[in-house]
Amino acid sequence: MDRAEDPRDGPGAQAAGRPELLALAMELRRMNGEINRLVHAFAHAQGLHATDVQALGAILDAETPLTPGRLREHLGLTSGAVTACLDRLERAGHIRRARESADRRVVHLYYESGAKAAARSFFMPLAEAATGAREASGPGELEAALRFLGRMNGELSRIQVPRG
Repeated sequence: MDRAEDPRDGPGAQAAGRPELLALAMELRRMNGEINRLVHAFAHAQGLHATDVQALGAILDAETPLTPGRLREHLGLTSGAVTACLDRLERAGHIRRARESADRRVVHLYYESGAKAAARSFFMPLAEAATGAREASGPGELEAALRFLGRMNGELSRIQVPRG
């Protein structure tokens, strides 16, 4: 076996001897690559950066309206980079900033409904792929996958990334 292929070296070292973990890592990388391909295509079509699309996803998925500071923490960007990102998104009509609290310094971010419709239309093939995968799955598989992905995201969110 080529040294570069030896699972005892590199990121898969801890999963060596557990082929299901290596297979899971490979499938997650493949899915991430396919989703990134769609994200980059959407970003290009909208005149945005891929990071801008990540910001849109965070704004859409937030349980309460995000502030630029919370978005900065979520994306791991500098304040200046988040401001530039929000400026692009606002110019493109994807978001709006609103000052709605007694403290006028607090800004909340909202995904514009017209922009949501454009994104929904563009990403319809992703939704259709998910539907096809769900329909090909047996009873309980979707629920198990959702539980696993929820736990995986929880674990990933606890990883502290070193700041340079």
